[in-house]
Amino acid sequence: MRYGIWTPLPHAVRSDAAMADAVADLSTPGAGGAVDKSFRIAVDVVERAEALGFETTLIAERHLGPDLEAWVLTSALIAHTKRIELMCAVHPGIVSPQLAAKMGASLDRISGGRFAVNVVNGWYEREFDVFGNGGWLDRSDARYRRMGEFVDVMKGLWTGETFSFEGEFYRCESGELPIRPVQVPNPPIYAASRSEPGKEVVARACDVWFVAYDPGFAGAEANLARFARDIEDLDRQAESYGRSLSYGISAHVICTESASEAEERVQELEEYGSRDPVSAVAAKGLGAGLVGTPRQIADRLRYFDSIGIECPMVHFHPMMEGLETFAAEVMPLVEGR
Repeated sequence: MRYGIWTPLPHAVRSDAAMADAVADLSTPGAGGAVDKSFRIAVDVVERAEALGFETTLIAERHLGPDLEAWVLTSALIAHTKRIELMCAVHPGIVSPQLAAKMGASLDRISGGRFAVNVVNGWYEREFDVFGNGGWLDRSDARYRRMGEFVDVMKGLWTGETFSFEGEFYRCESGELPIRPVQVPNPPIYAASRSEPGKEVVARACDVWFVAYDPGFAGAEANLARFARDIEDLDRQAESYGRSLSYGISAHVICTESASEAEERVQELEEYGSRDPVSAVAAKGLGAGLVGTPRQIADRLRYFDSIGIECPMVHFHPMMEGLETFAAEVMPLVEGR
């Protein structure tokens, strides 16, 4: 099992006092000291996760929010890490695939082959209109066609001497990428999608699918019942293209001494998540069902592994406290120690 952790960013995890203080600086011209507080939080958590054996971290992107820009943060994290994979999110329609290919190859080179990309279609219309120069597409099928073309162009530049493409959304005539990634044939491409068009893109061109589930803890058992079936379906799609996939799952972990205490913390997080769509990001992760005692969580992780979900991408509240508890009390049980 490859353990992954979300790099703590204001929109990606439930806020606490330290993060609120960091956001106040981020949002105020001239505020802050020699080291940005939100950057320090991110570095501390990712460094500790690496030391505890975590193998990958997801650096999410929120353009309309008090978050450091994901590609810039990824570059900065390279200097503070040695082994962990750095998975940077990218939104087709805001960043071009040609630029993503050049930046990705650069980061892969600088990190010694530790770069990965998470291709995200996005849901925030205003974000695309402001940062994508009016790039929002109302139809979800159009967004997935654009996502497919984005991946094709990025991979084409990573893997070919020259690459030409004439699509609905992107055009590349005799494109060349003067620098090449360390990883062959390309850095890993992660994606999440609930829709069939999105899954087709993943099966045809991506490397890792974050399994889909309904958000919220109430639906966790129903979600669990369909994971194996969904993975089998996507395996068949990938096989039809002569490919194979790996699988991950994004999850919020609540690990406590008793199930009753875990349920109380579930309620607190879901109340927090009901405030607005951005606050809901952390609460949605309860749908993966990694809630309860260390033994209960370890049992669920072993089940995930048995059906092919090899990479749990987790977050906690508070992040550092939850990380330490997970590493000390859950990971040894999963590994049989």
